[in-house]
Amino acid sequence: MNDLLTWQVAGAKITKIPEQQSTGIPATSLFPQWNRQTVSAFAEHLRPHDVDLQTETLTLSTHSWLVERDGKFIIIDTASGNGKNRPGNPKFHQMNSDWLKALTSTGVTPEQIDAVVLTHLHVDHVGWNTIYCEGEWIPTFPNARYYFSAQEYTFYQDPENVMRPSIGVLEDSVIPVVASGQAVLLDEHEVEVFPGLRIHRTPGHSVAHLAFSMSRGGETALFWGDIAHSPLQVCLPQWISGYCEFPDAAQQSRRDMLSFAAETGALVFTSHFPDRSVGKCVSINGQLCWQHA
Repeated sequence: MNDLLTWQVAGAKITKIPEQQSTGIPATSLFPQWNRQTVSAFAEHLRPHDVDLQTETLTLSTHSWLVERDGKFIIIDTASGNGKNRPGNPKFHQMNSDWLKALTSTGVTPEQIDAVVLTHLHVDHVGWNTIYCEGEWIPTFPNARYYFSAQEYTFYQDPENVMRPSIGVLEDSVIPVVASGQAVLLDEHEVEVFPGLRIHRTPGHSVAHLAFSMSRGGETALFWGDIAHSPLQVCLPQWISGYCEFPDAAQQSRRDMLSFAAETGALVFTSHFPDRSVGKCVSINGQLCWQHA
């Protein structure tokens, strides 16, 4: 048995695989638009870990989602990974986390993973794609297919397109998967990753960012990657993180996904919201807010 957080929705068992949670992050470091007075208006809809108005800081999580559905094991995003050289990003440099131990505590081994599905190819979403073994980076999940955007893979092969925090990511966490023959590059015409897992094209945070959903029995699970980094952006969708590469497109994609989540009543599995990291987008007196699940 383990004490990991688990949800049952849309015919799937979904478990949070934690890597790290960071507190005391200056709000201005994530949101250039930060304004304490503006946020105060939404204080009743926010928890202290969402935003601390006294210290003007945030708490952010880095984690993955293990999905068990129809006898298959799927991982959505693979966090930051251990032992990766990230000189441009101290938070993820040469990490030594218990992510893999957390995964195996579910009773699922790396060999049992059928699919790894990536929302985008930034540093904190692809790290556990690979592990270091006998002098080289090899796929962590030897029997899995790794699904990600063909456009994004091509884009980041040009070093000029790689933001400083993600320098080295393609070389140690993506190219080895392609070299192994396990990669499935999703083109712009794909509507599903595979039957039952729908693709939502949500560019902006990255050049070809993807969100994914699965529905069954009137329920929907939505994995929206970096559509939003904080519950603040549910209340304030116009706020754009400093890590979004194409700000205008990022804002439009966020509004699209907030609408989809609200209209479908989807249970949303986020990539960086703190603590449980799961919730719904609900309207309270005409204001869209984040409701923790």
